[in-house]
Amino acid sequence: MYIKKKAKKIVIDYLYIAVAALIYSIGTSLFSDVNNLAPGGFTGIAIALNRITGIGIGAWFAILNIPVMILGIWKFGIKFTISTIYATAMISLFTDIISKYFYAFAVQDIILGVIFGSALAALGMGIIFKKGATSGGSDIIIKILRLQYPHLKTGILFFITDVAVVIFAGVVFRDIKAALYSMLACMITSFVLDLVLYGRDGAKLIYIISDKPDIITQRLLKELDAGATHIFGEGAYSGEKKKVIMCVIKKRLSPMAEDIVREEDPDAFMIVTSATEIFGEGYKSYFDERI
Repeated sequence: MYIKKKAKKIVIDYLYIAVAALIYSIGTSLFSDVNNLAPGGFTGIAIALNRITGIGIGAWFAILNIPVMILGIWKFGIKFTISTIYATAMISLFTDIISKYFYAFAVQDIILGVIFGSALAALGMGIIFKKGATSGGSDIIIKILRLQYPHLKTGILFFITDVAVVIFAGVVFRDIKAALYSMLACMITSFVLDLVLYGRDGAKLIYIISDKPDIITQRLLKELDAGATHIFGEGAYSGEKKKVIMCVIKKRLSPMAEDIVREEDPDAFMIVTSATEIFGEGYKSYFDERI
């Protein structure tokens, strides 16, 4: 039974990877490539090399990935690399097929190319990452860097590595304008990728120091279904002991929490700050794989 469920999960994951590869390829072939945009990574290098040699983008993407796949096998093992080889093969295949047979649907508008090309590529890449694979190339390099620097988000690392590719493409195309648009595409890719991988789980962390902690806590729990913790503090000047309410709350509920505090105790001392990643009930699982 376990083997059957495991096999079913693998099949579903590989179907997701195939669909994600198709989305990625549509963004590359129908939006980025036709507008001379090199949106970073091995895709950007493949587009630039295509202009120099005439060899298909998908073919170049596969060729460039060979040494990186060897690195992936050494660092992550064959199981991870098989799914990555599959994702890379799907991207290479779809990219060349779409470029050859669906060129009539290409959008030759650089603004639309920047927006949709980068967004579709990031969406496809994010789905592939969430299914435990990568789209090859710089993705594997980024995954290795994430092991070394887990505090850095994937999208940020992609943006840093993509800068060199954009500069290279700008030299190949001899077009500063195209290079700047490519840089903009990298920024959009970074934003969308982090959105796909981490979601909009950003929240507000609120500390409330009030003479009415119990009333405020009850309203937060009842009206907003928010979690709250009492921390026992002591005033440095007065020496007075007080309950400090610590509350993590979804961004959209933050104004309502502030209203509750304002209504119950206008003199309350309140600190509101951003919490970018939350683990626990209602948010992300502790056991989710770090991407």
